[in-house]
Amino acid sequence: MGVTVTNNGPSHGAIRSGRDIRRMFDRIVPRYDLMNRVMTGGRDAVWRTMVARKAVAAHPGGAKVLDVATGTGDLAFAIREAGAAQVTGVDFSREMILSARNKARRKGDPSTFLIADALHLPFADATFDACTVSFGLRNMVDYDAALREMTRILRPGGMFICLEMTPFQRPIVGPLFRVYFERIVPLVGGALSGDLSAYRYLPRSVEAFPTAHDLAERMRGIGLEHVRYSLLGFGAVAIHSGTRPE
Repeated sequence: MGVTVTNNGPSHGAIRSGRDIRRMFDRIVPRYDLMNRVMTGGRDAVWRTMVARKAVAAHPGGAKVLDVATGTGDLAFAIREAGAAQVTGVDFSREMILSARNKARRKGDPSTFLIADALHLPFADATFDACTVSFGLRNMVDYDAALREMTRILRPGGMFICLEMTPFQRPIVGPLFRVYFERIVPLVGGALSGDLSAYRYLPRSVEAFPTAHDLAERMRGIGLEHVRYSLLGFGAVAIHSGTRPE
């Protein structure tokens, strides 16, 4: 796929190729959940709960939700627990989907998990009431194309919600965070997962990702309305949301 360019910079970030990223995520599945807890001090679960509640708020008891780049399914499970009627999780990593399916069986959760590419979702237009993606957009080979595709499958008035790390720009604590994220996290991640290169890629992918403001502009640029965002984790994480026009 060709790389598109918008007024907010290149649309592909630090990614090398979709195949490389798929292989990387296939490798780190055994310690993926543990590293998420370690890197965020356990806050990732709180943030996912916030996204889940937002996804079902407009359709209590009846929301049909798609979770893209679902990984091992944690956000999909949170969405189901928040009251969604139907949850589907997709990821292009086969090992991630197998892990999510195993977790679903253990939990007795009826959510569906499929292997699928976020840039070519196997669903008809206007299928879902909400679409979520957590810590996955920055790993896609074309941000704008991914946003368009995730908007396509939304029903009119449906909500897109993105939980993602954002370039850390606080002038005082920024240098300290950078040391932690660029030096300590790769060492800990490499030790726990046995894959140092995967956790060296992580800070590069965040640094190359659009700022929260620029991502909001991209969302408006592909047609989403009522776009807004909030910063969490001292400004290192953002939750963006927008709705497909009626």
